[in-house]
Amino acid sequence: MKQAVKARAKVANEILQLKNSYKDKKKLFDKLAFEVAVYDEEVKLAELGFYKPYYDFDCSEDFKEKIATVKSKQKQMLTHKKAVYCNKEWTVDGNKRKGKAMLNKGIRLTARAFNNECDAAIANTRWNNVERMILRINKAFDAINKLNESNAILISHRYLTLKLEELRLTHEYKDKKQKEKEEQAEIKRQMREEVKLERELEKTLKEEDKYNKLLEKAKSEAEKAAGSRLEKLNEQIAQLDTELAEAHAKNERAKSMAQQTKLGHVYIISNIGSFGDNVYKIGMTRRLEPLDRVKELGDASVPFIFDVHAMIHTENAPALEKELHKAFDSKRLNLVNNRKEFFNVSLSEIETVAKKISVDAEFIEMAEARQYRESQAIREQMQQQNIKKKSFKELPDEI
Repeated sequence: MKQAVKARAKVANEILQLKNSYKDKKKLFDKLAFEVAVYDEEVKLAELGFYKPYYDFDCSEDFKEKIATVKSKQKQMLTHKKAVYCNKEWTVDGNKRKGKAMLNKGIRLTARAFNNECDAAIANTRWNNVERMILRINKAFDAINKLNESNAILISHRYLTLKLEELRLTHEYKDKKQKEKEEQAEIKRQMREEVKLERELEKTLKEEDKYNKLLEKAKSEAEKAAGSRLEKLNEQIAQLDTELAEAHAKNERAKSMAQQTKLGHVYIISNIGSFGDNVYKIGMTRRLEPLDRVKELGDASVPFIFDVHAMIHTENAPALEKELHKAFDSKRLNLVNNRKEFFNVSLSEIETVAKKISVDAEFIEMAEARQYRESQAIREQMQQQNIKKKSFKELPDEI
């Protein structure tokens, strides 16, 4: 019995030791895995965290000026030997001058090594590795200082801070430049839209003027005509009256859209062949013919044309578009660039929200996706033909 108790106690002690050993090894493993991740370009973005901007400058030029200031401070620190320094006095063969020369050489080598590490990290910084590059600079700082422990040469924490500041500023400068580029592209697109509206207005004015002249001419001829000729001219006048009224309405609408920045259409479109089911673009256009905008979107950049599910005419298109975007903000496909107006949401959800804001909104549930469905049918037909060909080839020449 005593032996069994001793054996059990021994086993329990071994289990406890194994648990403690495992815990220590797991800590070491996690530490090493994290250090490897710093240099692993394939590591997932979420593992090292997303970068949070440090600065809130209005334009890229502000970043540029700040980078120049930071670099100037670094240069001053290097010049005054405050970036890399040594608090110990050295002698070589009892000679202080030789000791000072050796120390200065060590300081220059240390500065060059650290600067090279920092320059490489800053040059290779991208949107998905900023935190990793910050860790690399910190690791280089610790590693170089540790190597220099024997000769008491140190890189200052202030210099490290300036290098990290340069990295963050450079990254955010690039990011700001890209955003400014996108904003400029959007402004140019809006300008093109304005030009098209002006052209449409000019076109409708000419059209109304044409019908006016034709109507005046017909009325003038009718005054001098009689019998069947008069009857024919009266029919022509009635037809021209209708066409003139339509042209005038079109002209008034074009004028209104050119003068008012809010009047327009909000469109809901899909492209199953390009983006799959339950992916919709919610956008707006101020064009007189809103479908022209949809046709543009379905140009050579996507393999299939878009299907229109709703085209809502409204007095305040930006407000309606904004409300719909806000309602489905968490369902955006692109959570970074809000100008990409694609949402992973069902059409019934969009319809419910849209009709709360604009009760007259009409929706087409089924996407025709004609070219996509025809392509699928052709593909299926081709597969069937290939199967038949293959089965024929497998038939032996003789039996």
